[in-house]
Amino acid sequence: MKRTILTALCALALTPLLRAGETRTAVLGAGCFWCVEAIYEQLPGVEKVVSGYAGGDKADPTYEEVTAGKTGHVEAVKIYFDPDKTSYRKLIDYFWTTHDPTNAKGVEPDFGPSYRSAVFPENDEQMREVKASKGASQKNYDKPIETIIKPLEKFYPAEDYHQDYAKKNPNNPYVRGVTGPRLRKLGLKLP
Repeated sequence: MKRTILTALCALALTPLLRAGETRTAVLGAGCFWCVEAIYEQLPGVEKVVSGYAGGDKADPTYEEVTAGKTGHVEAVKIYFDPDKTSYRKLIDYFWTTHDPTNAKGVEPDFGPSYRSAVFPENDEQMREVKASKGASQKNYDKPIETIIKPLEKFYPAEDYHQDYAKKNPNNPYVRGVTGPRLRKLGLKLP
């Protein structure tokens, strides 16, 4: 009996240590995923960023379907981060500064349903953090934040050619004219 109790106590004490360094994820959208990917890849603690689609009702959507507004999805990114180096809350607090979250029509210069500001919490803890962060950030805006906050049902990675787009296509007119200035405004560099 004592051994069982001791084993259980050791397991409880070690559980946080076993989880230390475990990669966590955050899913959000702030306009064109090429820009958002390039922004978050530069933040401390971020290990990987994957462009994709979330929030809609069509399984395995294509870029053409999403941008045509036929799926309900937004362009989103899935951020993989090390919780020992950053936190979900820090990533979400930063999110509000990367774009104008008060425009329900999209993120300049991209407007339409697939370019809306959105956060997709993956569990109750993330939902609480998003709501607290939004409340704290609202004081920075004269208009209400219009960001969609919806539990994540499924994230669909975008087609391969969208991954690391800014890094692979630095001379693309959109990357030079939109992504580059957006990064510079945030004090970041073009990858």
